[in-house]
Amino acid sequence: MEWIMKTIKDIDISGKKVFIRVDFNVPMDDKQNITEDTRIRTVLPTLNYALSQNSKIILASHLGRPKGKVVPSMSLKPVAAYLSKLIGKDVKIAPDCIGPEVKDMISTMKEGDIILLENLRYHEAEQKNNPEFAKELALLCDVYINNAFAVSHRAHASVAAITEYATTSAAGLLLAKEIDFYKKAMETPKRPLVAIVGGAKVSSKLEALENMLKHVDRVIIGGAMANTFLKSQGHDVGASMVEDDLLETAKKIVSQAKEKGISFHLPVDVVASDKFEADSPNKVTSVTDIPKGSMALDIGPDTVADYSKALDNAGTIVWNGPMGVFEMPAFSQGTLAIAKKVAQSPALTIVGGGDTDAAVHAAGVADKMSYISTGGGAFLMLMEGKTLPGVDCLEKAEKK
Repeated sequence: MEWIMKTIKDIDISGKKVFIRVDFNVPMDDKQNITEDTRIRTVLPTLNYALSQNSKIILASHLGRPKGKVVPSMSLKPVAAYLSKLIGKDVKIAPDCIGPEVKDMISTMKEGDIILLENLRYHEAEQKNNPEFAKELALLCDVYINNAFAVSHRAHASVAAITEYATTSAAGLLLAKEIDFYKKAMETPKRPLVAIVGGAKVSSKLEALENMLKHVDRVIIGGAMANTFLKSQGHDVGASMVEDDLLETAKKIVSQAKEKGISFHLPVDVVASDKFEADSPNKVTSVTDIPKGSMALDIGPDTVADYSKALDNAGTIVWNGPMGVFEMPAFSQGTLAIAKKVAQSPALTIVGGGDTDAAVHAAGVADKMSYISTGGGAFLMLMEGKTLPGVDCLEKAEKK
């Protein structure tokens, strides 16, 4: 998979109106206070570069799912105020993202000014990739920059169609960094390349698993999806969550891995409980001995030891999905142990997906990872071997 993308540093943006698609879809409390600001902070290198070039900066994002309606609780006003404090510079909020008022506001911009457009998804046309809406957005600027990796798997107007109408299009520094780390992990990895794949369902990771068998040396499986694999290998997993319609598929994946000489690791013991509750009694049991009414909710200590051994001399580690129900303390130990093991590794370590991101933060080792991806769905799409629409459009715009 080859990408040829220009970045913001490869084009002239000096004094120009630069439209930067960012992802400011940040969590807020009921008083609209921002509770986690990673998605804002990761934009700063691109924003600061544009400021250094005296650009007139137009930021655009969505927030939540307003479904084409104006929902005051999903306004980007709090984000504008937060960003203003963060960079020590006034960030004005536009009344909308298109229309005469917005055009007037942009026409009076001076070099170094920053305007944040109001929520793109207040317009249904955004998610429909509507060309007329995209054209209106493009007319606001001289240069279009996509810096929103987390939404680049979506063919939305501000991500895809806008590149048809913008005079110049390029990638922001965050988008370029995400693609660069993916290439290092999957296309030119230092070996052994180990993939840790967890989460609830095989179905959501199926294409990623199938594609990764073309690249990896070892696979580690965790989370509820491991139950489907265990059952496909003839184990009775009690009342554990299983996708029965994918048993044959799971069996085939294990078989393909063996044929390719890929070391494929499944749990040997689990932490089981009769109830899906934080305070329910639980016990460690072998996968050959899970009680009839019990559910496997985490990997056990023997599995942690086996998985740790598989990570010992890794050159590259890609991790997507927790090992168990890590939100509940009783079933978090497996995920936390693996997070700490990955953090100790001298390998290139890349973490993707919201739950995995939360897990490494919970383990207190986020700063020990080589890279934490900002996009769950986009990261997974790359793992599936697919090209992201947002990246594909930049490439086509470059060739055009």
